[in-house]
Amino acid sequence: MSDFKLTPTDRLFILTGAGVSAESGVPTFRDANGLWCNHRIEDVATPVAWRRDPQLVWRFYSMRRRDAAKSQPNPAHLAIAAVQRKLQDRLFLCTQNVDDLHERGGSSRVVHMHGELFKSRCDSCSRPPFEDAQLYDEPPAALPRCECGGQIRPHICWFGEIPYDMDEIYAALDHCTIFLAIGTSGTVEPAASFAAHAGRHAKTCYVGPEPPVNLRLFHHCLLGKAGEILPDLFR
Repeated sequence: MSDFKLTPTDRLFILTGAGVSAESGVPTFRDANGLWCNHRIEDVATPVAWRRDPQLVWRFYSMRRRDAAKSQPNPAHLAIAAVQRKLQDRLFLCTQNVDDLHERGGSSRVVHMHGELFKSRCDSCSRPPFEDAQLYDEPPAALPRCECGGQIRPHICWFGEIPYDMDEIYAALDHCTIFLAIGTSGTVEPAASFAAHAGRHAKTCYVGPEPPVNLRLFHHCLLGKAGEILPDLFR
């Protein structure tokens, strides 16, 4: 993509999805049948699931914490961190991923619209989310509770909840000149509509192993592993 050259005035919005983490070996949270340990994803990743069986929910997210902790940043994470250091506040990095691979890869400002796997929060009071890498999957260990008496839940945006930092995200989309989506399927809203929002005034590009469902929204599509494409693209 010869015209992907950043000028001194360009503002770059990067959206990353599960494909970027998958290149580090982070498994997707559902198998081909939409199940996890014979449970529907709706049984472990919704507010209803939390109210019904918090122990099961914590088993699922403890497994995800264990898997993510074993993974390492890949060349895509490193390339994004490198371009962030060059562009500084002219790059806005938004991810649908809940792992911390961007941060461990060197990125310093990451907006996690779907939450952060290694943080928890109270389900009852306004205590801010806090760092938490503990595993809560070994019964009969008691599930964590807040000082207020509420239960501590994963700091994750579940199905049926509103993603985080949407005002900040849309402000960045309004001001970007290049929108780059990496490894995202284009099926999960509201992120699937970001390309349409930005495309009214900015160049849009997709990088990933397969065309996204919303391919028509992109001016350019580069198929392949992000870890192989991004270092050359940003260079």
